[in-house]
Amino acid sequence: MILHGVAGRVELAGRAGWAGWAGRAVLAGLAAVAAVPMPALAEVPRAALSAVPMAVPAAPVAVCTVKDKRLTELSGLAATATGFVAVNDGADEASHRKIFYLDQKCRVVRAVSYPSRPRDTEDLGLAADGTLWVADIGDNGSTRETVGLWRLTAGAKKPQLFRLTYPDGAHNAEALLVTRAGTPIVVTKSIGAASVYLPVGDLTAGGTTALRAAGSVTVPVTGTSNPFGLPGRLVITGGAVSPDGQHVVLRTYADAFEYAVTGDDVVGALTKGTPTRIALPDEPQGESISYTVDGTALLTVSEEENGEPAEIRRYALPARPAVTPSSPAADPAVDPATAPATQAAPQAAPSSAKPAPRAAARDGGVPAGLLVTGGVLLLAATALGALLVRRRR
Repeated sequence: MILHGVAGRVELAGRAGWAGWAGRAVLAGLAAVAAVPMPALAEVPRAALSAVPMAVPAAPVAVCTVKDKRLTELSGLAATATGFVAVNDGADEASHRKIFYLDQKCRVVRAVSYPSRPRDTEDLGLAADGTLWVADIGDNGSTRETVGLWRLTAGAKKPQLFRLTYPDGAHNAEALLVTRAGTPIVVTKSIGAASVYLPVGDLTAGGTTALRAAGSVTVPVTGTSNPFGLPGRLVITGGAVSPDGQHVVLRTYADAFEYAVTGDDVVGALTKGTPTRIALPDEPQGESISYTVDGTALLTVSEEENGEPAEIRRYALPARPAVTPSSPAADPAVDPATAPATQAAPQAAPSSAKPAPRAAARDGGVPAGLLVTGGVLLLAATALGALLVRRRR
């Protein structure tokens, strides 16, 4: 379905769900908009319409190209001391449904299988102790009774599944944040205010843990060029917490928004803070984002486009001290007892790296009227759905 409207929220489906619902797009969209009270549409935070600080980094650097044919729908990325970890989203092929470990040249050096089939893996989170979390939270049709988090601890050969349930019905989500304390946070892929959810208690293997609504976050509207236009600037497609826990970043198809974190309060940073924007113009279909191991740059990767392999791009952040994590972001599948005694140098652009293609970031305000009418939400969602379906063919 192109637009989901449930209990006052409007959510976008991902790629796999667009084609199946295309025939009912307009009627479903109209019904969804009708279900959203107009005051709710009007209550878009003023911050979303105002200017926000913008970092102006140098042109992104192409770190390496992911040429492995099993990695064509990249949706999650995490940096480690030895390279990267990556996952696909909603892959139908068994060979694609794995956790992939890449070296610093983007070559796959290990692939970890799941003990059972994941539904729709969308993001990765790396905890301070090196534990890797895989967010199986995609729900294109908003029909799942539960979503899941897969946990892969250091030395483990297989990830362990923890099921979660929302308090207010199904959601589609693509962003996972893991705090320094190891708490997983889910952020939905919604037009306008995205919902933020936390587990109510400790996760239980073999059982289901309830989530609680912890607030909402609305990223500022920009004019950054991207393949999907306005709709691509409205939905959150990924997130990450910095290695030192002092920053958290969310991304759309067009921009990254970084928030300062105080005392590991990631939720407070998102719901109350003002972000700094880093434009990510014209990425083919950007859903992944990570910090480098030293926290001085952002890494992004898109899906394969028109048969062209995806490349990992590096965006330098405003000057800040490099971080030496208390627990190095090592390969979670490697037992720390057998790991090298010294940590590899943080990922820097190799000497042969070249600037990634980059169009000018067109930035400008969006009239408030565009955000307070249901028609714009419908048209934006419909346009994004049509574009994503077309790009899949």
